[in-house]
Amino acid sequence: MNRNSPTKMRLSPRGITGWKALLPGLTLVLPCLACADFGLSASTDFYTIDTDAGLVFKVRRTDNGASTQSAGDIASLVYEGAEYQNQSRGSQVNAGFDWLYSGTSSVAVSASTVGTDFIKVTVEAGDLTHYYMARRGYPHIYMGTHFTSEPNVHNHVRYILRLSSALLPDGPEASDLRGTVSTVESSDIFALANGETRSKHYSNQRLKDWTHIGATGNNVGMWVVRDDHEGGSGGPFYRSLLNQATDTDQELTYIVNYGQAQTEDFRTGILNSYTFVATGGEAPSERPDTSWFADMELRGYVAPSERGRIAGVGISGMDPNYDYTVGFASGTAQYWTDAGSDNGYYSRAGIRPGTYKMTIYKDELEVYTREEVTVTAGETTILHSISIADDPSGDPAIWRIGDWDGSPQEFLNGDKLTKMHPSDVRIDTWDPVNHIIGSSSDAEFPAYMWKEVNNDHIVYFKLNSDQIESAHTLRIGLTCAFAGGRPNITVNDWTSDFQSASSQPRSRNLTTGSYRCNNVTYPFEIPATAWKQNPGEWNRLVISVISGSGGSGFLSAGYSVDSIDLLE
Repeated sequence: MNRNSPTKMRLSPRGITGWKALLPGLTLVLPCLACADFGLSASTDFYTIDTDAGLVFKVRRTDNGASTQSAGDIASLVYEGAEYQNQSRGSQVNAGFDWLYSGTSSVAVSASTVGTDFIKVTVEAGDLTHYYMARRGYPHIYMGTHFTSEPNVHNHVRYILRLSSALLPDGPEASDLRGTVSTVESSDIFALANGETRSKHYSNQRLKDWTHIGATGNNVGMWVVRDDHEGGSGGPFYRSLLNQATDTDQELTYIVNYGQAQTEDFRTGILNSYTFVATGGEAPSERPDTSWFADMELRGYVAPSERGRIAGVGISGMDPNYDYTVGFASGTAQYWTDAGSDNGYYSRAGIRPGTYKMTIYKDELEVYTREEVTVTAGETTILHSISIADDPSGDPAIWRIGDWDGSPQEFLNGDKLTKMHPSDVRIDTWDPVNHIIGSSSDAEFPAYMWKEVNNDHIVYFKLNSDQIESAHTLRIGLTCAFAGGRPNITVNDWTSDFQSASSQPRSRNLTTGSYRCNNVTYPFEIPATAWKQNPGEWNRLVISVISGSGGSGFLSAGYSVDSIDLLE
């Protein structure tokens, strides 16, 4: 018998009693009444998996009629004898496998052993297949999610682990809702009595910056470790919620794809893998080995031997003050890697065969693109040295506020906006004093501008006798915009024509911890007649937010600032 082929569960004599009463047509038909070692047992309602490493979990087999539970859920998660799973709500994809696709509520759950060291539970719901897997001797739940069409009830794919916040009290502070007393926005941003804000959205991190999320308790830690996220959307800088703590639950959320501030179409047909890891409290030091997935007959799995690599000789023209990221994206998959700070060398292995668009980012700003890079299985695609010529920071400027880096974090409040609501008590004023070129710092210019909060911000500057003789271009760069918000300017007595709204995600963004949308630059051609004709006089620039859409306050039309400059 092939040890890696799916087999029926082997039973000891004590485990045979009652097996004939099981439901027909299921992969496993023999329950184990007592499983003290690595193994899989079945009852009418559950599959029970013992990892032989202190972790025992149950997957629900049947629909029990509860709206918060579904076949395919993790219904029990016991580690070192303690139950961590919420018993009234399952851990599940979205809000349950029976509510992924409109008109489809049936869920099929099956299970099998693979050889002597692996167990696989398969959940099928509409066009989505989810796997739970165990490996002998590891306190892990290896998961994989594959779908051929996007679930259309919620229009996203995320796995939520609902664990006990009493046993796992310590998670990210910014997303800990315990103690909040009022609602700030929608039904997902709240405030403490002292004015600090909390939300699941503020647990976000840039995708490239994290490999695991989790929470800890007394000598215990529970984590989700991500894979390459090749089937996700949004690229290396995408931010999405990762965690939420309530009075009952510590929710660990693995986002496969999500609409919040999303700039790309969702990708389908990929096996998205991620692993639940239980520890004694320490964070995982490395990603779990998943090479054995090759023997598990998983939909969408592509083995390392069937993938290719891209390597670049180097990148010239880099700014030494910034990190550079090289991204590769197609309609099927996404990848990225860091460029070396000394010569720009980069290498990315494990890429699915295909043709990709290549993008080089200075921090988060796109400064180079190449439309086609082809990857072949088992081969390395070598790219010759690339010279960056599209960095707007290299354009000579009379003055510049901020830098062109795709981020507003150098501006006023820019270092806080991913972790709190803009109304938070810890936020400095959004409407600071006028900005004076030559004396004001970047940190005194607001990172965000809203039509109803801090509109019509004023900048004063002087031009010399040569500069006032010519027209000049003023550029305003945005990293994100909400409700059609875009800039318009007045210089002394001259006013620019109205600008068109840029293409941006339709979701909330400026208030939910993400400044990362579609970078866009608005150029304004200012005639020489607009300037004060005396070099000693101050020119008055008014920067406004215009839009015919939006709500009130921080939900009025607005935008996030990348940089503002007046070119020579």
